[in-house]
Amino acid sequence: MTLLEATRKRIYELCKLRNMNINQLSISSGINPSTVRSILKVIKKAPSSQTIYYICIGLNISIKDFYNSSLFDELDDD
Repeated sequence: MTLLEATRKRIYELCKLRNMNINQLSISSGINPSTVRSILKVIKKAPSSQTIYYICIGLNISIKDFYNSSLFDELDDD
């Protein structure tokens, strides 16, 4: 799995845990909904660290908590 795939899966995972949909995440993060959708639908190559930071704010977690997942344990080089 690539870093981008793991990031996408982690965002979905955290939204599900918090019973949030993508629009709710966008509002709570202060990010345009189309930006979040483009990250999750493979339109955008990779979110910036600043975008991940704002997503974490919207999810009310730290960046450390975001990356504290087995999804990031073994990544491909792609």
